[in-house]
Amino acid sequence: MRFFGKSRFLRVMFLFSKILHSVFAFLLLSLAESGTLQRREAPFVVVLGVAQDAGYPQAGCDKTCCQPAWEQPALRRSVSSIAIIDPATNQFWIVDATPDFPEQLHRVQYLLPGNPLKLAGIFLTHAHIGHYTGLMYLGREVSGARDMPVYAMPRMEAFLKNNGPWNQLVDLKNIEIRHLQADSTVVLNERLRITPIQVPHRDEFSETAGFKIGGPARSLLFIPDIDKWERWERNINALVGEVDYALLDGTFYQNGEIPGRDMSEIPHPFVLESMARFKQLPAMEKAKIRFIHFNHTNPVLLEDSEARRAVLENGFGVAAEGGRFGL
Repeated sequence: MRFFGKSRFLRVMFLFSKILHSVFAFLLLSLAESGTLQRREAPFVVVLGVAQDAGYPQAGCDKTCCQPAWEQPALRRSVSSIAIIDPATNQFWIVDATPDFPEQLHRVQYLLPGNPLKLAGIFLTHAHIGHYTGLMYLGREVSGARDMPVYAMPRMEAFLKNNGPWNQLVDLKNIEIRHLQADSTVVLNERLRITPIQVPHRDEFSETAGFKIGGPARSLLFIPDIDKWERWERNINALVGEVDYALLDGTFYQNGEIPGRDMSEIPHPFVLESMARFKQLPAMEKAKIRFIHFNHTNPVLLEDSEARRAVLENGFGVAAEGGRFGL
């Protein structure tokens, strides 16, 4: 048998390594195109909506605040909601089932390439119309879901079980209510956890919760509804310091925003009040805060408004639909 000389052997090995490199590169490209590699990325939160319960524009409103959105569909905004996504497990969880649930569900299911993401559960903040009524799409008239986990605080759970048509979802096992307790952490999987935090709000039918969401590296605070920061026994400034991102109630920009209506009946921290409260925070802390849950009258909704410019110039942010926050 004739053996290769040293130089010939090295040439053969060099060609062999080039072939292996090409094959490996081809496999990497194929995996990337199929979405396999992307799905190994860290979990993240995506914003599905930024408007108050009634959306933007609001039904029956033909005033100057809503007219641009009626004329330009691109300006319309969905009701406030977020999704927690883990690409590694192909799962996601939605916080609040809004009236825009069908579109928001579809949007997040097909957010990543490859097979659709699977809805693993729904967390509810409270029983105001924009935050739970999307559950109706799980009923037999629509998707006929089977034992979809719905996480609710005690009064919220009782509201769903004791009032139609929501109790039909329970009786027909379209949904399976999972108990939440304030400050008690729920482990979603090995990379994700979520903790409800009770906040003061107009609690006619249920208590109100915000959520602290934790991932492998970062955390996010989501409080779309609260009466006033000073009515809360907790220090919101300190909570902002504990997380990497904070999506906070920005329902109204300022007092008097709704002419002829006593705004004390619908208390929220005005954006101007919140900016004054957070004014002394270091720039890096301010940058964590994005306002969300905008009423149709809130000028922050409009990208070219003085109100939005004021928010940004003061070092804060405005939540945008489709915005992502890595966990």
